[in-house]
Amino acid sequence: MTPAKRMQNRLELLQKHLKTENPVLVSVIKRYRELDKVAQKMGLLQADESYTTQISWWPLVSVLGTFSAGKSSFINTFLDVDVQQSGNQAVDDRFTVLSYGGDSQVRTLPGIALDSDPRFPFYQISEDIELVTQGSNIDNYLQMKVVPSENLRGKILIDSPGFDADEQRKETLKITDHIIELSDLVLVLFDARHPEPGAMQDTLEHLVRGSQRRNDNSKFLFILNQIDTSANDDNMEDIVGAWQKALVQNGLSSGRFYVIFNEKLANPVENKVVWERYVNKRNTDYAEIMKRMDDIHIDRVYRIIGSMESLSNQLEQQVVPQIQAAKQRWKKRVILTDLAIFIPLIVGLLVLSVFLGYWQGLNFNPPWLDAVKASTPLTIAAIAIPLLLFFVIHMLVRGKLVNGIAKKLSTEDSFGNIANAFRKNTRWWHSIFSTKPTGWSMKIRNKLDSIRSDIDQYVQTLNDQYTSPAGKSNTKD
Repeated sequence: MTPAKRMQNRLELLQKHLKTENPVLVSVIKRYRELDKVAQKMGLLQADESYTTQISWWPLVSVLGTFSAGKSSFINTFLDVDVQQSGNQAVDDRFTVLSYGGDSQVRTLPGIALDSDPRFPFYQISEDIELVTQGSNIDNYLQMKVVPSENLRGKILIDSPGFDADEQRKETLKITDHIIELSDLVLVLFDARHPEPGAMQDTLEHLVRGSQRRNDNSKFLFILNQIDTSANDDNMEDIVGAWQKALVQNGLSSGRFYVIFNEKLANPVENKVVWERYVNKRNTDYAEIMKRMDDIHIDRVYRIIGSMESLSNQLEQQVVPQIQAAKQRWKKRVILTDLAIFIPLIVGLLVLSVFLGYWQGLNFNPPWLDAVKASTPLTIAAIAIPLLLFFVIHMLVRGKLVNGIAKKLSTEDSFGNIANAFRKNTRWWHSIFSTKPTGWSMKIRNKLDSIRSDIDQYVQTLNDQYTSPAGKSNTKD
């Protein structure tokens, strides 16, 4: 079975799954497949690639932070199952994908369980991991745990290794960026027992400033965990203020800031008034976090539809102009290089012909000219050889200049490999004077308009399920 056929089979299985889980998404995935065809014609995607593999089709919550921030304790409390080891030292250096399991046993599956299933957020990521880590196996970075927790039914949680716990920090951050891109909700936990946020400047830079550069930064929740350790000093407000100041200094302009602790692990202080205040604050913030986690089923559908709209816009508004600009640079360089080669060559031949006495005034009359005129094959050769030489040199110039421009183009954008798309426009049968990108036409533009029109209909269908501007009763749970 070819890779392209295997991809088609996987997408059909995904459609079958979505048909019972959320029928709206079945129509959405069909439109995604149309975008795949457009991107493949343009050279952005290979035949065995699909935009559907870049997103998580299940609601996804990621839990990020430093190793001492209480991520595992938070997850265990949420699941009501002690599935993740917790402690003050780094206990797991792999990303763990937590999914619902129907039996009573927690099972740990290897990374390949994620790499080969298009419904999960790490589909076909093994090649990227091996590339970044110089051949490391996917199982060194990813694992999956199947957990019998009703709180996990219908969603996926990802527990990340601590940013300061993994020696291979570059790889951890790359995978983390991939998770953030796919997530419906991102919980960023900090440790209230370390009130010097400046010591974690690198983590703040990546998680806070990175979130503010995104157009979906409202999905980030910043959580100060284990605040109960400050109850004896009754200085919760001072610690919270220090952290909020650090986050603002690192560019935080949106996203909620919460304060929690694990009641099962906490030691209440003697002052009941102080402790009650801590508990009330914790309960209020924890309830809001749980509400956001419950709502991601709705967020997920809007996210997937929004991603499709973003892709269709990027193809028209970013990809096409970038390819056109690259082709224009390529054309100018080819013309200038051709001139730089052929003008000296022509001048040199002219000087040589004068030196050899081939000119009689303004008449070109070399001794071999009569023989060439008298023989048709020689005449054809005299014309064809210079033209062939020009063509060969011109094509060599084209090829060399393509590489220089392609190296500056992205190979990993969300819309695909624009460097490959540019290369597809420079094949030998394409003229350097052509301005229209390969695979792009008015028909394709109309298809994208049709997809965007359908997106509006999908959103309206979803809105009808959850809103009622007319004030009519809404029966949707």
